[in-house]
Amino acid sequence: MAQRVFTVSPLPPEKCAYALARYSRSPDSIRDSIEWVRKHDSTKFLESFYFQYGHASIADLGHVVMCFEGISELAATEVEDEQLWDGQARSSRYQDFSKSGFVTPPEFDQSQAAIYQEAAASLLAGYNEIHAKVFDHLAGRLPRPVEMKPEAYQRNLKARAFDVARYLLFFGIPTGVGQVTSIRTLERQIRRLKASEYEEVRALASEIAEACAAEPSCSWDANGSLEPVAPTLARHVDTDEHLERNREDLRQWAAQNLPRSELRCAEIVELLKPADTLADVVATLLYPVTHRSYRELYQMACSWSLAQRNEVVDVALQSRTRRDELLRSFRGAPYVYDIVMDIGAYRDLHRHRRCQQFRQVHTTQLGFETPEAIAEAGLSELYSSLLSQSFNVAAKLPEPGAHYLLPFATRGRFLFKMDFSEAEYIARLRSGVKGHFSYRRIAWQMKEKMAELEPALGRLMEATPPDIEDPLQR
Repeated sequence: MAQRVFTVSPLPPEKCAYALARYSRSPDSIRDSIEWVRKHDSTKFLESFYFQYGHASIADLGHVVMCFEGISELAATEVEDEQLWDGQARSSRYQDFSKSGFVTPPEFDQSQAAIYQEAAASLLAGYNEIHAKVFDHLAGRLPRPVEMKPEAYQRNLKARAFDVARYLLFFGIPTGVGQVTSIRTLERQIRRLKASEYEEVRALASEIAEACAAEPSCSWDANGSLEPVAPTLARHVDTDEHLERNREDLRQWAAQNLPRSELRCAEIVELLKPADTLADVVATLLYPVTHRSYRELYQMACSWSLAQRNEVVDVALQSRTRRDELLRSFRGAPYVYDIVMDIGAYRDLHRHRRCQQFRQVHTTQLGFETPEAIAEAGLSELYSSLLSQSFNVAAKLPEPGAHYLLPFATRGRFLFKMDFSEAEYIARLRSGVKGHFSYRRIAWQMKEKMAELEPALGRLMEATPPDIEDPLQR
């Protein structure tokens, strides 16, 4: 029987894309296509077919492994904000971040940096103190089961204490991220990051492009190829000006046309099933540039005339060129969850890719979360003092650099659009007893809201109530 399945060992990403693209356009075997690529210039092929003719799917055929070290948690959040993205970041639930220092926003001048650094050091000291005292509290409340080894017991208690202490970590904490993306996703990522409001993120985008054109930093085979992973891509990644201008255009339109509204948090989780597609698009376009709930924006858009709705859409698209895709806000799903949660919980739920995600500008105006263990351990005064102090200092620093000082306890508003399958998956996975209590509560309420809105579907969602706990299980 003739061989029908062929495996291919790793190739440089651009050469892999060239080989598979040629394979689709030729009767030759994959062996012949690879040999062809050895003798021909992949750069010329990609320049012509991908960058000039716009055959974008070619860039999906080459994948790049890339790691980021020493970037801030804020930058990591921005890096990971891609739907077609696979990766992992350092976990604040299992690692001690107290010795890693912090990233100082490059936007700050010397005096601003000094103010920030003093407040950041205070938060890290509080992180250490909270962790130690919560560990002692848990050790007194949860004796080691006879069948559990001492090492496992200590490890689990430390992790549970980190679950509480992580609320004192902040966006300026350095972390590491490893990712695997296609060349096309990497191009989109770099262009998006170059349009960021944060100087660190813009600089990181340039470093990514430079790394694509340089020899790999790490190689499995010491004698293997050290040719650049994506040199052609590196020459064609400019700033996503449409994304940059769109954000400012919509912010200006909202400031000039929307009525005044008080920032308020009625519910932690709201679920809507929008029936008006255009009103949904308009509400989603305005969501990231306001502090209003999705429900308020959607109901407002439903009440507007067609001309008013079209005005918002036209403002959003006025900077679009033929090269630009439609904005993410035009993507839809049957269910829209508007969630107010702490930054730490968002960092965990942000990993879910089968949905459209949007966030509002980071702010202290929604307050902060306080874990139950803080009061149980007699740490309420210390904890509140640390959070309030960081909020007060952040209010005195210029934005966006001030965002680096926001602790993971800080509440924000985040929008998730998804189908029922993803809602069921998140509720089932994230409500389990091994999960962090912050997102367990969110996941349970996602199930409860679905049961209210769609009883026939809600009954199919399995989730564990947050009051069911097993603190020594990880």
